[in-house]
Amino acid sequence: MAEQPARKAPKAHEAQVVRTERITPHMVRLVLGGAGLDAFEIGGHTDHYVKLLFAPEGVSYPEPFDMERIRAEFPREQWPTTRTYTVRAWDPVHRELTVDFVVHGDEGLAGPWAARAQEGDTIRFLGPGGGYAPDTDAGWHLLVGDESALPAIAVALERLPEGATVHAFLEVDDAAEEQKFATAAGVEVTWLHRDGRPVGEALLEAVRGLDFPSGDVHAFVHGEAGFVKELRRHLRLEREVPRERLSISGYWRLGKTDEAWRAIKREWNEQVEREQER
Repeated sequence: MAEQPARKAPKAHEAQVVRTERITPHMVRLVLGGAGLDAFEIGGHTDHYVKLLFAPEGVSYPEPFDMERIRAEFPREQWPTTRTYTVRAWDPVHRELTVDFVVHGDEGLAGPWAARAQEGDTIRFLGPGGGYAPDTDAGWHLLVGDESALPAIAVALERLPEGATVHAFLEVDDAAEEQKFATAAGVEVTWLHRDGRPVGEALLEAVRGLDFPSGDVHAFVHGEAGFVKELRRHLRLEREVPRERLSISGYWRLGKTDEAWRAIKREWNEQVEREQER
């Protein structure tokens, strides 16, 4: 068999922090700009994402920044660490990219960085990727997620036209974490508060108890992998939602670091699919 050519490293974009805003006690919004975004574009998906690049402590890279050179010249443990975040907004006129970060003190990598970020700070990232947008021909829409899915669901809600039939459930810590979105008339979200309950428990109850409208549903369900698995089972087996009408994935896994979860995510999802197709 012919040897496959080595896959080229993707080109990284570079941006500077233009503005920062604490929009809720645990959500920080960064607006990124600069000449490094001149070639950045996004398509029509509402779940577009970018992969932020963070150098390990004490490691610096030659300029100009080149992922292919880094992979060739640096040991793997010194390659940048990636964190995936949804594009909350893209302004093609001013070339500004908005990204929202969940922040829980010093926990994690990207959250603490965003909380400390100041105007002029530089960040590099790969992307964008994406795969979902609400189908305007669907009979109705089901949008479900925790804080990690909040930006993507917010973009979808803002995209839906007046009169669309929508059931959107967002679970957050408490009322202080709720946000307001610029949606068309009649497009609203149901906020669910954990108030100390396990992540996703309130979402499971809400979807299981929902009286599904008639007609074709287009669903977007993302967040902590444990509750996502249970909702996948419920929607595919009990509600008989076709696989092609369901965008569903675990963005993160309770008790797993981002690296550990990404290492097993594909295999985990495939196993869940096999279990639920029996």
